[in-house]
This record gives sequence, structure tokens and C-alpha cells, in this order.
Amino acid sequence: MGRVTAILAAVSTEPRNGRPLARDVTTTVAGTEEARSFLQARLATFWLAMFALAGGSWVALAVVHVTVGPGGRVDDYTPLSLAGGFHLGGALLAGALWFATRRRRVPAGALLALDVVVTLAETIALVAAGGVSSDPIIAVFVALLSFNMLMLTRAIVVPSGPRRTLFIGLIAGAAVVALAALRTPPGMSVVVRLVPVACWSAAGVAVATLASHTIFGLRREVSHAHVLGQYRLDSKIGEGGMGEVWRASHALLRRPTAVKLLPPGRMGEDAIRRFEREVQLTARLTHPNTVAIYDYGRTRDGIFYYAMELLEGTDLESLVSRHGPQPPGRVVHLMAQICGALAEAHDLGLVHRDVKPANVLVVPRRGEHELAKIVDFGLVKTIETGGDPTGVTASNTITGTPLFMAPEAIRSPASVDARSDLYSLGAVAWFLLVGRPPFEGHNILDVCGKHLHSPAPRPSDALGRRIPSDVEDAVLACLEKRQEARPPCGRTLRSRLESCSSAGQWTAEQATAWWRERLPTASSSTDDGHAIARTIALDLTGRASLAPRIEPAA
Repeated sequence: MGRVTAILAAVSTEPRNGRPLARDVTTTVAGTEEARSFLQARLATFWLAMFALAGGSWVALAVVHVTVGPGGRVDDYTPLSLAGGFHLGGALLAGALWFATRRRRVPAGALLALDVVVTLAETIALVAAGGVSSDPIIAVFVALLSFNMLMLTRAIVVPSGPRRTLFIGLIAGAAVVALAALRTPPGMSVVVRLVPVACWSAAGVAVATLASHTIFGLRREVSHAHVLGQYRLDSKIGEGGMGEVWRASHALLRRPTAVKLLPPGRMGEDAIRRFEREVQLTARLTHPNTVAIYDYGRTRDGIFYYAMELLEGTDLESLVSRHGPQPPGRVVHLMAQICGALAEAHDLGLVHRDVKPANVLVVPRRGEHELAKIVDFGLVKTIETGGDPTGVTASNTITGTPLFMAPEAIRSPASVDARSDLYSLGAVAWFLLVGRPPFEGHNILDVCGKHLHSPAPRPSDALGRRIPSDVEDAVLACLEKRQEARPPCGRTLRSRLESCSSAGQWTAEQATAWWRERLPTASSSTDDGHAIARTIALDLTGRASLAPRIEPAA
């Protein structure tokens, strides 16, 4: 999911019973730069609100003075009186702080001090504005109204824990109670005067504290939802059949990372086993053309996740969708790299089973050649056991993407092996050369039937222009229906591709120039709804009811 980050609370990475702490930004002394920036922005908003409230009161006094004129009780409550001066002073203080903190960075400690000092100063100014009135009833009424408005506004706007709000409220409320004691009318008991004032002040503090508790609790819940172990989730990159992928960063290392997670709503037993198996198997792979795994974990809320390298580039599906068929030299260059990654997996007894354009990423390297990376081993199969030892992939299901699926994966899923991945890789190469999959149809069964029985057309015939014959022959060799007729392994196919001399070279200079021109539009795809990106699991016992339509690629 461009970059979308809402810093709702400072997150401490010190674990408590295995769970990261999410604390109030005003009590952690803004432990992160994001939290400090968030606190400054919220305090600036609070000060702007105070400027509007106090300044608005002063303007109202001016309007009343002009409209009613001097005389009576209005005479001691005018814009140029002492009361008006307190209102204007409070407004100017808040406005000056808002203006000063809009763009200038303020240290965390200073922000925390300003929060307390300015809140108390604004309270005293507004209480004093009412206190100078000759009418003691008006004095206390204005003081109570100003105090409660200020405390509630702060509780809503400023990220503060309930204890901090209670502390500030008790100190500021004491000024209101002190004013009531000083302005007790003659003949009235001080106790009778103070009891209702103290009750209303305490009610204002209680409501403000409750508001801080509730709002801070919501911020904490959202911050927990955006923190997994040592990783903070920033923005969603994409979503697929095996979970969501988020752009994230490590709390301490600040290293950009991609985090794949399995949300609780998808956490059936099979999904959990497949997800755990995916990261365990992928972590065994160290080839430079396989995505690197950094970390793996499970939160106390039951969310499974693993962290991997963040690849800033584009997948092959998006590459062809945006830029059309690719030059044979580039296709050979990219496919040879993936052959190396698959060869390592096959040596370890693993079959990917979902090689498709969306699972191959192309990443630019500054001053060097572009790099192809294969991702998503969620459908991987162990060769030695002849099946899935965990029982995750049942023998009566087709697992993969139909447009790039080997015939044996359709006919007999338990018989897939390394050559099945090479068939899919050949289909991906065909797709890169021509701009569409080698087999298309009106529905899934139609596509599967063509994979089973129809010979793949030559890419040059489908494209309508010449493609080097040695490149075509290498691709079509991968698309043979019989497994034994295909290249036996990834290394053999890589050698054959690298010997395609007529394909032309895709040099580092060409790659650098291509990425320099197109990089702004070549970001990773976030649309999981594209037809050829679908990964499905078909229950063969209910296949007669299948009717989804696969649209031809553009």
C-alpha cells in the first residue's frame, strides 16, 4: 500500500512479557523522532485552538464594547480593560508558540515542559480575566468555563496519558478554587462558595482525564496493530493468497524491510502450517537471486509474520503491463538469473510450484546491472518425500497459477519436480517476449486444457516479428508437455540461455539508462487483482462447478 504512515504513539521496543510496549509520547520523552514530531504537531494544534478561543473572546469583548458602549457591568470587562488584557495576552502567547513551532524543530524535553507551563499559563490568564470582574458571580462563571474548555481541548488534541492530564488539571483547577475563595461575596460562607466550584472543577478534570484515557487507549491499540516484534509497519505494499506484505522498518536498525504477515482472519490450521513452512524453507536459500529472509515471529495476538529484504523495483507482470514485450537480450539476462535461484532450491529438494511474472522482481543496482529476485515460496513442495510432509498441499488439489502451470501440476500434482518449475519459467520467458501468456482461454478449464494438450506457439509467430531462433528454441524446450523432454535442471537451462549469442547483450549501461528513465513509474505493483497474478487452489472433486473467467492480458 505510496508511503502512508500515521504515527499514533511512541512505541518502546523494550518487551514486556514478549510484547512491545506502546506508551504515551508525553511520558516517554518522545522516544523516537516520529513520536517527537507527532507531539510537536499536536501541541501546535492545541496552541492554535487556544489562540482561537482566547482571541475570539477578546474580539467578542470588542464587539460588545462597540455595540453596547461603556457603562454598567460592561465597563470593567472591555477589550482595553485588565480582563481584556488577560484574554489578549493568553491569545498572543498561544499564537506565538503555534507560529514558532510550525516548522522549527523543538527538542522533546522542551515540548514536555512547554506542555505543562503553557497550559498552566493559559489557565491562569483566562481565570484572571474573569477574576477582575466587579461581579463575583461573573468572575467565577468565566473562570470555570475557561478552565473546563481548556482542559477538554487539551485532552482531545494532545497525546497525553490520564495521569499527566490529571496532574495538570489538579494544579490548574486549584487556581479556579483559589479565585472562588478570594471572590466570596460578603455574608456568604466560604465553604458554601467553594463546594460547588470545587465540584465543577473536579468534574472538568475528571472528564478530561477520562478523555485522555480513552483516546490514548485507542492510539495504543492502533500502534499495537502497526508494530510486530521489532518492526514498525509503515504502508501496505500488496496482498496475495498467502497474506499481506507491508513496508516496514526495524525499530533499532532503521533498516527498510518488507514484512509479510498472515492476518488472524486467515489463520486456519492449514494456513498457519503453510505460512510457517514458507519462511522456514525460504530461510534455507541463500542465492543472491532469492529474496533474503531476516526474521520470523508470532505476536501474542496470534499474527504470524516474517521480515525480508525490501526490493525497490518492479515485478515482471508490471514490467510487461507498462512497457510491453521485452528485448530478447534482457529476457535471457533475467531468466538466467532465476535459473540460478531455482537450481539452489532444487538442490535442496525444493520445488517452487508458483513461478510466475508477479513472483519475479527486477531491482536496479546503482552503477551495476539489474538484479532479478524470485519471491513467495508459499506453495513450495519437498521433492524427497514425493509430496508435502505436513499435509498442507493435498493430493486432490491443483495449487499454482493456471496461466503458468506445468501440465503435470494439473494432471497429477504429486508428480511435480524441478522440471515443473522450468516449464513455468519458460512460460514466464514467453510472456516477456510476447507480452501475454502462451495459453489463454475463456475460463480456467480452457487454459488448463491447452497446457495439457496444445503445443506452445513460437513467440515470433505470436508477436509478429522475428525473435532469435536460439532464444525461441530454449523457451519452447521448457514448454514441452513431457517432463523428460525439458531441460533436466536450472543449471542446464542457464547454460543454454547464456549461449544464445544471437539474442544480443543487455549491458549494465543499457540497464542503468532504462531505469534512470523509467524508475519513477516502475514501482512494485500493489494491485493483487490482475488476472495473471492469481494463485488458486482448485478442489478437483468439485471442478465441474468452476466458472471464473480469465481475461486475456493486455
